[in-house]
Amino acid sequence: EVQLVESGGDLVPPGGSLRLSCAASGFTFDGYAMSWVRQAPGKGLEWVSAINWNGGSTYYAESMKGRFTISRDNAKNTLYLQMNSLKSDDTAVYYCAKARRATVATSVPEYDSWGQGTQVTVSS
Repeated sequence: EVQLVESGGDLVPPGGSLRLSCAASGFTFDGYAMSWVRQAPGKGLEWVSAINWNGGSTYYAESMKGRFTISRDNAKNTLYLQMNSLKSDDTAVYYCAKARRATVATSVPEYDSWGQGTQVTVSS
């Protein structure tokens, strides 16, 4: 059974930093692309970032470029999202997701497993 468990969400002030983690189990982690997707209150899903199977290719939504960094440690079966210069607009539940393939994917149908999410709140 595929399991994705996010952690690291917290309340931080504007300009602060957080690192999210996603512990994966139940599948061959280094065989699949992974993503971070978020959902703000009252809004739909927004793709944050994606990474291919070996970390050699990444995707970032425009508003996250230069502030967020996605990475993975295949030896630890863990996906990360380093978030810097956080803004109030970054407040959301952040989900990690497993793709159906090894290469970067950025649409919901291309993903078959999702975590429960971790809350990130950016507020003073």
